[in-house]
Amino acid sequence: MPRKSTRLTFAVLATGAGVFSMLQSLVAPALPTVQHALHASQSTATWVMTAYLLSASVFTPILGRVGDLVGKKRTLVAVLLAVLAGCLLAALAPNIGVLIVARVVQGVGGALFPLSFGIIRDEFAPGEVSGSISNLSAVIAAGGGVGIVAAGPIVSALDYRWLFWIPVGVVAVTVLIAARYVPESPKRAAGSVSWLGAALLSAWLVALLLPLSQAGQWGWGSVRVLGLFGTAVVLFAVWLLTESRSASPLIDLRVMRLPAVWTTNTAALLFGAGMYAIWSFLPGFVQTPASAGYGFGATVTASGLLMLPMLVAMFLSGVIGGRVEHRVGAKTQLTAGAALGALACGLLTLWHDQQWQIGVVAGLFGLGIGLAFASMANLVVGSVPPEQTGAATGMNANIRTIGGSIGAALTSVLVTGRLQPSGLPYASGYTHAWALLALFCLTAAGAALLVPARRAPRAPDPVTERPAAAPVRVR
Repeated sequence: MPRKSTRLTFAVLATGAGVFSMLQSLVAPALPTVQHALHASQSTATWVMTAYLLSASVFTPILGRVGDLVGKKRTLVAVLLAVLAGCLLAALAPNIGVLIVARVVQGVGGALFPLSFGIIRDEFAPGEVSGSISNLSAVIAAGGGVGIVAAGPIVSALDYRWLFWIPVGVVAVTVLIAARYVPESPKRAAGSVSWLGAALLSAWLVALLLPLSQAGQWGWGSVRVLGLFGTAVVLFAVWLLTESRSASPLIDLRVMRLPAVWTTNTAALLFGAGMYAIWSFLPGFVQTPASAGYGFGATVTASGLLMLPMLVAMFLSGVIGGRVEHRVGAKTQLTAGAALGALACGLLTLWHDQQWQIGVVAGLFGLGIGLAFASMANLVVGSVPPEQTGAATGMNANIRTIGGSIGAALTSVLVTGRLQPSGLPYASGYTHAWALLALFCLTAAGAALLVPARRAPRAPDPVTERPAAAPVRVR
């Protein structure tokens, strides 16, 4: 591919992945407004978030693998068209049912992450890959922050439907540019899509994530929740058995067992638990009326602005991390990022009486997110064969989402498990939750320390040996 087109290619990938990441968090602050406008119950409105989560979890690894097999550019354009259709349908949705269907369609965009990482690996010069992956990871991380910050002003100035109309315009232009200028990667994986593996993967993911997202309403001890958890365990075991015996598995379990991959995925699971829970519950904390003994009674817009330091910090640390990764190593960055997350959550348990304290803690956590996002992607991409890039990075993103669901569910239990007579949570619920999230992030840092360090290549004998190929293992 001509080198001059890499910047345009990166712009397309960053725009698509950034919009999808923004859609993950953009709707959450506006959910009460959506519920009121569409005359829906609270339990029904939560499916606007749940449907998106389930859809993204299913499609991210499956379409990442499809891209490895049939072509990443072709799959990328198809996924962008799905996101465009989902946003258009959401903007026009006459009722909550149509909006939920639209969110399912939007969830297909989760595949933009692994497809984008795969295209960068295939098409960019070797010296550009690590930095470009870090920059893209910074955009993905910042996209979630943009959603939290921008939701309030958009809804206040326009209407909640503009949360989808704006992405319609952006994604439409992105599709046209992608179809015209993004080259098709020549590297293809051998084999075919294992539809049995895809069905089993989808089934156990839904069986796991659905009760995690709905347990607060159904009850943790309810038959539905316990039954779905049991079903998830059985389906997961069947999926592992099927994939291990398949000649063309959807997810190559041998790749998942590589030391650098499983340790990174473990860190992703634990760090994701802390990150998504902070995104979900910190705005609610600052929106709580001061009469509860904590909180600041902030509006949706004001609470979003308090998250602005996190947005800026995660983007800057992600970009800077990409520029220094070759010096300090992705392993060191992942460890530092998780440790910063643990420090931020630890400070939050003791340091939350003033708004400026929330801003400082948010900025500190943002530094951790930027470093962790960039390093996780680089560790996985640098550890797997090129033809497995989409599937492996898709599973890493999925595992991070699973961790986020677990963290949010446990945080919800601690925060809402005991309420004041006014119906508001006690401050202790939040402080116990922050302490738990600090423990998650600290354990993630421990998992990051287990990532194998890259060994320096042995210098070849200039007479008898050819230069040794650089090993796959990463720092």
